[in-house]
Amino acid sequence: MIRVDHLDHIALTVTDLKRSAEWYHSVLGLERRYEHWNPPVMMCAGNTCLALFPDVQQLGSSLTPPGRSGVRHFAFRIDKQMFAHAREVLRERGTDFDFENHDDIAHSLYLRDPDGYVVELTTYDL
Repeated sequence: MIRVDHLDHIALTVTDLKRSAEWYHSVLGLERRYEHWNPPVMMCAGNTCLALFPDVQQLGSSLTPPGRSGVRHFAFRIDKQMFAHAREVLRERGTDFDFENHDDIAHSLYLRDPDGYVVELTTYDL
């Protein structure tokens, strides 16, 4: 059996690399790593990263399937204090988001990035 350590990255096809990198930095605090790669633009928090790639037609890669039907959303875990702070920050920014209580197991905020991907901020610290 193969045992993985943690999620390394999610690869997303985006319409504007610079705009998406700025959004993930300014909204979620992700930092760019491996700047010599371009593409992808690697935006990371701790050990979790997003690999941002240009549109598949621009990239010409067989590794990226056409369309985005396989990605429903992705989630970042945050603690209870950061969850409350995130709500305030999103409201102040005028960023639309939805709140969901997952059977008193977790609370989540759902928002969309510039390309319409659903980003979940979730806490199990209720």
